[in-house]
Amino acid sequence: MRHARRRVVRRVTRLAAVGGLLCGGLMVTQAMASEPPASGSAPPTSTARTVAGTGSGLVSRLGDARTAGSWIGADGEPVVAVTDEEAAAEVKAAGARPKKVRYSMDDLNSATEKLRSAPRVAGTSWVIDRSSNEVVVRADKTVSSKDWKRLTKLAEEIGGPVRMERMEGTYTTRLNGGRPIFASGGRCSVGFNVTNGQGQFILTAGHCGPAGSVWFSDTAGTQQVGRTITSNFPGADFSLVQYAEGQGDDATNVVDIGDGRGVRITSVADATVGQKVFRSGSTTGLADGEVTALDATVNYPEGTVTGLIETTLCAEPGDSGGPLFSEGVALGVTSGGNGDCESGGTTFFQPINKALTALNVQLTGVEGGSSAGEPAPAASASEGAVAPGAAQPGAVLPVETSDKVNALLEQLSNPRNAGPGLLVIAGSLVALVATRYIRTEQERNAYRRQYARSWG
Repeated sequence: MRHARRRVVRRVTRLAAVGGLLCGGLMVTQAMASEPPASGSAPPTSTARTVAGTGSGLVSRLGDARTAGSWIGADGEPVVAVTDEEAAAEVKAAGARPKKVRYSMDDLNSATEKLRSAPRVAGTSWVIDRSSNEVVVRADKTVSSKDWKRLTKLAEEIGGPVRMERMEGTYTTRLNGGRPIFASGGRCSVGFNVTNGQGQFILTAGHCGPAGSVWFSDTAGTQQVGRTITSNFPGADFSLVQYAEGQGDDATNVVDIGDGRGVRITSVADATVGQKVFRSGSTTGLADGEVTALDATVNYPEGTVTGLIETTLCAEPGDSGGPLFSEGVALGVTSGGNGDCESGGTTFFQPINKALTALNVQLTGVEGGSSAGEPAPAASASEGAVAPGAAQPGAVLPVETSDKVNALLEQLSNPRNAGPGLLVIAGSLVALVATRYIRTEQERNAYRRQYARSWG
């Protein structure tokens, strides 16, 4: 019986050793076949940022008197609106596509200034539509006939660049991104984790609550998250929530998109017209859409907010403050809009760069300490161009798995790491030699005992 157990142990050991040799050999083979990473290489750049950098660079060089903005075309290439043939030639020479338009950015900005100086009408908004070369004024169903006539008369006085539109639904802030937080005033969503170098904070929407608002992670009000220390609304729409003691110690920037998954945020940037973007909110989860305009003005019932990003994304109450992002790049936090996620609608976002600058904070856990105002990289127009519809949220990963476990799995599964493979091979060889040596000694001892009994 004892000998049978020994044979089983030896066989199991030999099988494990052979398996270790095969596994280790595969790891080393993959490591040798893989190209080693270039030392000091930078992480891949967002395609949208590359294309946007080309367009915005041309606009800056030519000036607002000869251009009317830029955007990402349906084919992923930069498009620049120009007012003269000479400017068009310069755009074409730089590898971008020119579009001849009637009104310059100076003309469009002048029209928006006249709208801004008029008496405020709640339920209205206006944006510069770069692709149509117009200032579009929209009014929701709460705007009276009298106010609509007054706005229409103002548009006629301003002239050609202004187009009026009536719309369904109502402009509202989305009080009630990622995960939900609750206060006496309602429910909002976590936007991004930020830091000033000394403490950890949540960046969310300003309309979620004034300074002093206390936030909880449960509706019963037993799990305190933090307290609002700064709020800017109306005018802008962002606020800073300081984590309660011990709550932000392991704060990272992984946006929760549901089903135990998250998107890691790697940097910050300004949004670009035509860019495909994604939003996460505690009410409706993950949604995608497109940036349609920048520097939008919205007259909410609570007050006017300027400088917003307009998108085709949907949102519902409770999504306020949630993150706007694309390809792992943070772009803004949810402000408000109209419609819902069944019929669709328009949603506006507070640009993150403006909020970070005003609050003097930066994103937590972002390599290189990306902060507000990070310029887009200089690059040729065609570099990495891809249709906006092909953009992705970013690298998706589990949001609850232990960092230590992730680090261990990453190290073991790294095909460029030959060290572990060599160690596995060495250990397997030692096991094989040891089992062979033990078997030989056992056979020698058995022979000696048999010989002694035969000739004793």
